[in-house]
Amino acid sequence: MRIIHLLVIGVLVFAAAYVYRIKMESTARTERVLRLHADIREQRDAIAALRSEWAKLDAPLRLQGLAERHLALKPLSATQYDSLKNLPERPPNFTKSGDPDPIGAMIETIDAPSVTGSVPAPEDRR
Repeated sequence: MRIIHLLVIGVLVFAAAYVYRIKMESTARTERVLRLHADIREQRDAIAALRSEWAKLDAPLRLQGLAERHLALKPLSATQYDSLKNLPERPPNFTKSGDPDPIGAMIETIDAPSVTGSVPAPEDRR
């Protein structure tokens, strides 16, 4: 009978230690969650401050004042526009119809394997 009592007492001590460990882990995790919530709140406050600063910097009246002060722009007049018939002719096409596409040729040269100084050419590898 004494062995059973000692065994039960041992199991109770083990169970108490296990429950205490679970309680400490849950307390640590709760503290971590609270710290994360505080960090999230700080980040949201920082984002709100940056958004308000951006709104202040991006205000149209402020930008207009800066443009008037620092740029030598003149007001747009209606006489600056012209009709399409007064536009100059399209520049001549300098490529012939049988010539290869110059952009395609550039791409083909880029796709070709290049040799650097640190890598020997393919014919030197033997």
